[in-house]
Amino acid sequence: MWVQRRVVLAPRPRGVHLVTREVLAEVPELRAIRVGLLHVFIRHTSASLTLNENASPDVRGDLERWMRDAVPDGAPYLRHTLEGDDDMPAHVKASLFGASVTVPLAEGRPLLGTWQGLHLCEHRVHGGPRELVVTAWGEARDGDAGA
Repeated sequence: MWVQRRVVLAPRPRGVHLVTREVLAEVPELRAIRVGLLHVFIRHTSASLTLNENASPDVRGDLERWMRDAVPDGAPYLRHTLEGDDDMPAHVKASLFGASVTVPLAEGRPLLGTWQGLHLCEHRVHGGPRELVVTAWGEARDGDAGA
């Protein structure tokens, strides 16, 4: 069984945003998979995806503060600035965090750890909507062979 959806996330401010429920809500077919994999890919070069703590918003804030310190806007050594001081830093951060995550599926649910969630890392001040490609594949649950 294969399922693929394009999911468009509404624009968000720069920062790390928990999007697990929002993404999973767009792929109800996951409930039909007994065992498989879920792959989430972001189609942008200035935003990224990561798995991290889903409980404390302090974790998301700390990640954002670390990123701003590690790759500051307007750093004098950066040359690619056609779209502003946050452009090249956004590309560096997206490369560091990555464009995709893969999670195992079991009995219709992702096997995330108790404190894990899927996060959109928006690296631009004004990034706009972000498009994800969500692909799931696996063996159908009993009674869902035709799904």
